Parts: sequence; C-alpha cells; structure tokens
Amino acid sequence: MICGGSFYEPEDITPCPYCEIDAKKAQGELFEKLAAIEHERWADWQRYMHEQCFRAINGNLVIPANLVEQWERQIATPYAALSEKEKNSDRDQVRRYWDLVRQEQRR
Repeated sequence: MICGGSFYEPEDITPCPYCEIDAKKAQGELFEKLAAIEHERWADWQRYMHEQCFRAINGNLVIPANLVEQWERQIATPYAALSEKEKNSDRDQVRRYWDLVRQEQRR
C-alpha cells in the first residue's frame, strides 16, 4: 500500500516519509491507470448501448422498452439481491481493475 495522501486527488498526495517511493508519482500513475480502465469500461458500455438501441429519424437513440424495464429493475436492486448472472456481469467489470488492486495490495 502506498503511504500518505489521497487516492482520489493526485494533486493532494504528499511524498511518503517512510519509504523511498514517491507517493505522489506512484498514486498519480495508479490514478491515471484506473482512469484509463474506467474510460475503456464506459466506452464498451456505450458501444453495447448503441448496439441495443435504434436510431430515430432525428438521430436520437431509442432504448427498447424491455431494456428500459430490465435496467431500471437492476438499478433499483441491491447487489446482494441480483441474480448470479447479473452479479457475474458486475464481477466481469471488477476484473478490469483487479490486477491493479492486487499489485497495490502487495506494496
């Protein structure tokens, strides 16, 4: 684990006084790696969403009613109450970050 500072605001991170690691640089790099993964995750979701929708004459994307119902149900459902298939979908997203988390745990 990296010492000192905030994991969320790289500009507020101070160098670790207890080790040789420059915490600001290390956390800033981690922050950017996580941001890149998040962008990839978001782009994949948007690509999927666009594939599920149809484009109206005015260019708007229209989500089919069955998907609106499904996603609204999922939004309102706590993780613990999701089906195993739905939980696996969330777990697949966590796997995008998991290697970085494991690397940080080893520090």
